[in-house]
Amino acid sequence: MRNGKTNQVVVVTGASAGLGRAIAHAFAREGARIGLVARGRAGLEGAKREVQQLGAEAIVLPVDVADAKAVDAAAAAVEEQLGPIDVWVNNAMCSVFSPVKEMQPDEYKRVTEVTYLGFVYGSLAALKRMLPRDHGVIVQVGSALAYRGIPLQSAYCASKHAIQGFCDSLRSELLYDKSKVRVVMVQMPAMNTPQFDWVKSRLPHKAQPVPPIYQPEVAAGAVVYAAHNDRREVYVGGPTVEAIVGNKIAPAFADHYLAWTCVDAQQTSEPENPNRPNNLFEPVDDKVDHGTHGRFDSRSRTFSLQLWADKNRNWLAAAAIVLLGAGVTALMRREFAEE
Repeated sequence: MRNGKTNQVVVVTGASAGLGRAIAHAFAREGARIGLVARGRAGLEGAKREVQQLGAEAIVLPVDVADAKAVDAAAAAVEEQLGPIDVWVNNAMCSVFSPVKEMQPDEYKRVTEVTYLGFVYGSLAALKRMLPRDHGVIVQVGSALAYRGIPLQSAYCASKHAIQGFCDSLRSELLYDKSKVRVVMVQMPAMNTPQFDWVKSRLPHKAQPVPPIYQPEVAAGAVVYAAHNDRREVYVGGPTVEAIVGNKIAPAFADHYLAWTCVDAQQTSEPENPNRPNNLFEPVDDKVDHGTHGRFDSRSRTFSLQLWADKNRNWLAAAAIVLLGAGVTALMRREFAEE
């Protein structure tokens, strides 16, 4: 089915490791043909093997998403080798763990080029092909940090905020044009991915995702769901909902709460090696495949009740109405019986 849930052509950026790789796995289980985009050759080849083991087809596209021409060329290669693109998932990212006062201008520039402009370039490449066909879905991998910045990740938070604004503008324009192309943003929680061992860091101790931590497969399932269902946004995990809604209600309190708790919460007790390789300007998975999971398996959740409820909210609402109706009926019968 060209327009169904199987045999679709899907592009995933940042597909060599972590969430992007889990997203590729999830689409592979549906029989999708997948274009795997990232910088690291070893990670891409590993992802391709796993996709093929799941019975799907994949091609590797070693591309830096900060290069707009290279991203467009990758899109052209996907369409030439796999067919018209149905779903484009923007996921590639880089970051720096550092206080703002210690950040360097070139670091802000690089994070913005990858984590924000990489999404813009991917969206432009997808739109160039989807709009003439009036068909396709662009999934933007967001974060709770798209709405609520936290200490030590200013460049990443700013980029996610920018993506959220970009999506709002694009979505409105698509609606104005009565286009059937969709854009949806999936807001993520803290995840157990390898990035915490290769992201550039000035922290005294090793970085960690702020607990509670989720396995990337939970978030990957949300991305596939968003691609197949007409939703504006999808939130993943209770902490994501709490961060976004809480910031809308009491942002000043959030400022103080995060100042008190979030610096320590982003670090383990293990000292960091300031000279270890990082992936800000060069990939660290070009020769070594780092896989999907990070080092937090024992602390990570494999299920989100919030996400399950969100996916099933229509029938849960219907069940609630039925139960409410049954309760009202029982109460009325009791009252009549007493009369």
